[in-house]
Amino acid sequence: MRILSRVRPCWLPVLPVLLFQLALSLPRHWRMQTNGFDLGIFEEAVRGYAYLGPPVVTLKGAGYVQLGDHFSPALAVLAPFYRLWPAPETLLVAQAVLFALSVVPVTDLAVQWLGRSRGVLAGLAYGLSWGLWQASLFDMHEIALAVPLLACATVALARGRWRAAVCWALPLLLVKEDQGLLLAGVGGYVLLVGRRRGLGVATLAAAVLGTLLTVLVLIPAANPLDAWSYGATAAPGGGDPLTRLLWPSDKWWTLAALLAPTLLLALRSPLVLLAALPLAARYWSSNPAYWSIGWHYNAVLMPIVFVAALDGLRRLPARPALRFAPAAMLLVALCAAPTPDLSRPSADVLTARQVLATVPDGARVAAANRLAPQLTSRCTVSLFPYLTFPSDAGSTRLSPDDRHPLFRPVAEWAATLDTPDGFPTPTPADLTAQNSLATAGYHPVAQGAGITVWHWQPS
Repeated sequence: MRILSRVRPCWLPVLPVLLFQLALSLPRHWRMQTNGFDLGIFEEAVRGYAYLGPPVVTLKGAGYVQLGDHFSPALAVLAPFYRLWPAPETLLVAQAVLFALSVVPVTDLAVQWLGRSRGVLAGLAYGLSWGLWQASLFDMHEIALAVPLLACATVALARGRWRAAVCWALPLLLVKEDQGLLLAGVGGYVLLVGRRRGLGVATLAAAVLGTLLTVLVLIPAANPLDAWSYGATAAPGGGDPLTRLLWPSDKWWTLAALLAPTLLLALRSPLVLLAALPLAARYWSSNPAYWSIGWHYNAVLMPIVFVAALDGLRRLPARPALRFAPAAMLLVALCAAPTPDLSRPSADVLTARQVLATVPDGARVAAANRLAPQLTSRCTVSLFPYLTFPSDAGSTRLSPDDRHPLFRPVAEWAATLDTPDGFPTPTPADLTAQNSLATAGYHPVAQGAGITVWHWQPS
């Protein structure tokens, strides 16, 4: 107890949040529940940086540079850690640490405004919020780098530290191309609420110009198709724009889910408007995944709504509410949080690892989505069945040095699921590709636990 009394209150929630995040993510990988899309992709990118090369992601295509998919050069900050511990677990741990560190500024603000005990409860409620743990339940993503930056920027705005807020928000442009919308929100807040005209306008200009430069120039320059691949989902299309923005009802459920953990207190603060632009962009998209409460898309909004809730709570005229609100927010977070599955890998998983071990280190292997992150730390991995070999492979024997014209490598090895899970291609197409492996010169060399490893052997 004496040790805890000497620790700054803002650090008290960090360890439980870190352990919770690790308990959600690491056992999933050990049970082979992670995916090539996206853990394998980010491991390949960070691996490239770690060995002082370009972030080539062969899961997307032969020679495919990750900066042509999403503009995330900030991933390079993870490279030194990956160089020391070259494994997918390194990225999962890094994401958990980043989420846990984002709790520090939020808790510090809460302690300042609400007192030590209530502030710690509020910080813990944020750290256990559903937007963060949903991200940990789906592999690892670059937005983990944005969460602590946004937490620091939003807290700085709440304290009226306008220049500090902008400095924390500017690196968002290096995290992902859509983070410029959050930077624009910070600039708009500084301009309208902080009444710092010059700083606000400059921040807005940086957000607009930086985003346009990224999606119109930098990403197409690195993309093999000379385009920003995700621009199609934001195309105007037909129909009523208002209906497209507000319908279907899934969008309203996501909005309600974002506000519910704060007991709707976030609505009392203008800070909540920082979430308006990224939400509008997601709702405008034609991709339903962006509207939902799943995946990782809401993690970056959690610092905003919780800091807004603290600001809204401070603005309440009835001070007795201060006594109960933090505990109530924590109760909501605990009720929504999943129980981590700490079960050990099954016998089938252990067998599957033995089968995959037949693929030698340094090999080029086309692997099913679920198998890819088990190989990306030691092999060059492409995604099966994305054109592992040309369609005329049955009539022409191929050298492993050949390349498919659609940027897909011809791998020496293949690791397939006997019962495909339907991603990234429908199960019938996956099975058709597997049946074609023998015709293309591949022979099964190991099998077990529903996995088959193939090796290309010229006749």
